[in-house]
Amino acid sequence: MGGGMSRVRFDRRIQVRRFNLVDDGFQSIEDYADYGDPIWAARVDMNASEKADAGWVNATLATRFVVKSTSFTRDLTAKDQIASGGLEYEIIGISEVGRRYQLQIDCVALAKQ
Repeated sequence: MGGGMSRVRFDRRIQVRRFNLVDDGFQSIEDYADYGDPIWAARVDMNASEKADAGWVNATLATRFVVKSTSFTRDLTAKDQIASGGLEYEIIGISEVGRRYQLQIDCVALAKQ
């Protein structure tokens, strides 16, 4: 993937979501809210797994998003989330591709069924 990532197709929009503490009048609630405008990205699914536990099925999807490196995307951290295709992804790592032209954002989506 290393050399080929420079020719990826930015064919989907992703929405960055940033962590906020919201006061509902009784307590502070942890919440994520849209942060910035949707950005173009390429998506590569890395692997998927399922685990059954006490009648629940947990499905995990590891995904890599590739985005153009901008001041906005370079500001992303593992505290942010990405929303895409109806799933919420937790960011587990961000790395540069080449000479800072692109960033790889490694994520995990956890869906309980």
